[in-house]
Amino acid sequence: MSAVNLNTWTHSNFMFNQVTATRFRSRSTSPSFYFTKIPSTIKPQQTHNQFMNSNSSFSVSALLTKQETIETEEKPVFDFKSYMIEKATRVNKALDDAVSLREPLKVHDAMRYSLLAGGKRVRPVLCLAACELVGGTESMSMPAACAVEMIHTMSLIHDDLPCMDNDDLRRGKPTNHKVYGEDVAVLAGDALLAFAFEHIAVSTSGVSPARIVRAIGELAKSIGSEGLVAGQVVDINSEGLSDVGIERLEFIHLHKTAALLEGAVVLGAILGGGCDEDVEKLRKFARYIGLLFQVVDDILDVTKSSQELGKTAGKDLVADKVTYPKLLGIEKSKEFAEKLNRDAQDQLSGFDSRKAAPLIALANYIAYRQN
Repeated sequence: MSAVNLNTWTHSNFMFNQVTATRFRSRSTSPSFYFTKIPSTIKPQQTHNQFMNSNSSFSVSALLTKQETIETEEKPVFDFKSYMIEKATRVNKALDDAVSLREPLKVHDAMRYSLLAGGKRVRPVLCLAACELVGGTESMSMPAACAVEMIHTMSLIHDDLPCMDNDDLRRGKPTNHKVYGEDVAVLAGDALLAFAFEHIAVSTSGVSPARIVRAIGELAKSIGSEGLVAGQVVDINSEGLSDVGIERLEFIHLHKTAALLEGAVVLGAILGGGCDEDVEKLRKFARYIGLLFQVVDDILDVTKSSQELGKTAGKDLVADKVTYPKLLGIEKSKEFAEKLNRDAQDQLSGFDSRKAAPLIALANYIAYRQN
């Protein structure tokens, strides 16, 4: 079951092609399902007509016969939509297999309700793409990719609770506690959190034990009291305050949102066999796109409807939360988002262009997404 919103993927695919078609030309001759070659061929008659429609008196017919064409280098274009649909479909199947419906039925049903409710699967795909970028295979990082999505789902279940954001809508459906009650929602989130680490430890294959342990430690740190939880706590304590500045806001988002995105990318790089230098480059990339994700989220919260977002719009304004649009305004927030996207992509400049294409496309998707 694919949970991908094709409209958003198509939009992002277009933006990716526009931004990177010339920058990311492959030096490899190996074929790839996700790359298509677009030949740039100019017909003599077309060229002649173009000149004739201008003020120029130059005639191209003196240089070209009817049989001749001007051939330029073929440019491979990454098919982002196909890539995301295929990866998201595999992630969804892996999640469905990992969290089966078993006793106790109610808590497992609640876990599956939120875990399989849809979503773009950005975090698990980032994990898979980072693994493949450094030379690993999808199978090496799929358990970790699923674990990241389990933890992300846990954070959404808990975030929606009345004691937190008190939200009734998530991914276009009633939130977990609205369906199963607050008690089961809390336990479902707890179960997903615990099972995420078990799944990495038990199901990861083809990777050395040392790297698996390192990955588990990295994931734990990204969501603990120095990661996601830290961002959540400071965010809660900042509600209603009038003196929250840009530094405090950046701390919130680097921990609340970026930390788990960073964890996803770094886990993929570790499990794929990346060297320390590659892991740190990808860490920086992830921090940029993690902050970018939240800046865009803040913008969408005040510019889109609940129907467009699939969750309650304007809730940051109602809760009197500090956001980038509130501090910088919409236009400055958009400019900041563009800079974060550029800085993120700069971190990938030393990698193989074809292998980096999915991460570049994901950065552009995060920058240009509409929900």
